Amino acid sequence: MTAPEPCGQPFLRVENLKTHFPVERGFLFQHRVGSIRAVDGVSFSLRQGEILGLVGESGCGKSTLGRTILQLIRPTEGVVVLNGRNLTQMHGQELREARAAFQMIFQDPYASLNPRMTVFDALSEALQAHRVVPRSELSARVGDLLLKVGLPPRAQRKYPHEFSGGQRQRLAIARALAVEPQLIIADEPVSALDVSIQAQIINLLARISREMGLTLIFISHDLSVVNYISDRIAVMYLGKIVEIGPATRVFERPLHPYSKALISAIPIPDPVREARRERVVPPGDPPSPLNPPSGCSFHPRCAHAQERCAREVPVLEPFTDPSHLAACLRTREINSH
Repeated sequence: MTAPEPCGQPFLRVENLKTHFPVERGFLFQHRVGSIRAVDGVSFSLRQGEILGLVGESGCGKSTLGRTILQLIRPTEGVVVLNGRNLTQMHGQELREARAAFQMIFQDPYASLNPRMTVFDALSEALQAHRVVPRSELSARVGDLLLKVGLPPRAQRKYPHEFSGGQRQRLAIARALAVEPQLIIADEPVSALDVSIQAQIINLLARISREMGLTLIFISHDLSVVNYISDRIAVMYLGKIVEIGPATRVFERPLHPYSKALISAIPIPDPVREARRERVVPPGDPPSPLNPPSGCSFHPRCAHAQERCAREVPVLEPFTDPSHLAACLRTREINSH
């Protein structure tokens, strides 16, 4: 069973998406010895204007999933349909022209901007490539984009090294907005920033999404940040979505043991409550995506695992709310009390 579509026609539909990277050995004559299953059968859908928070620990495949959706990495298998157009079937010029509808904000604002280009050059490059405005209106349009992200229009004459980390991320957001996209994937856009700056960038993304009706996928390893900005949350583990549902439901009453562990790791700003609460710490490290466990991929680290968990592959199923799904064979037993 795949995650159910939200009410109405989905704006973005991802179906059984897989991204496997071949592993080869040998010097002169290489041969394939396996595959890294970075994304291994992900399905979900989004309405236009909806914000999905994608959360999971490092190495679970979040960033690869985001890049595969945008066809920066071509999928091994599966379908990505954006506003009725199948992106996985597009190639060459057709795909380049379609990229105006979807953009990405990368994690590191220091690496995502060309240090040799002024702000005007970086932002106007996309405008000219997709012929958004005439050349005579480029400067005015770049100034408007800077104002939208909280920077003065005069900043377009500067270079990236003249800005702070938070300001550079605002520039990256402005560049993503330049071609008036309908979908933006933000890949951990605040993880490299100070806490106070993180709040500013998150509020900026939330405001822009509301004002422009943008569909946003916000990737992070911090569930508290994801809960603040998202309409729905998807929890990812070892290339699969193990839980998905409304943000408040996933955050306040998680169903999957892995989701419970992630939420228990969030610090509580109350020393008394922090000292009394029970922490859920899965033993060991995540298995290698080169050789994932049989059955449920989380069973080697799960305190509730039984023998059948090593044999049967769980699918996303609802528990009490049809919009809140978890991929766990023991969901009802674990959450019945």
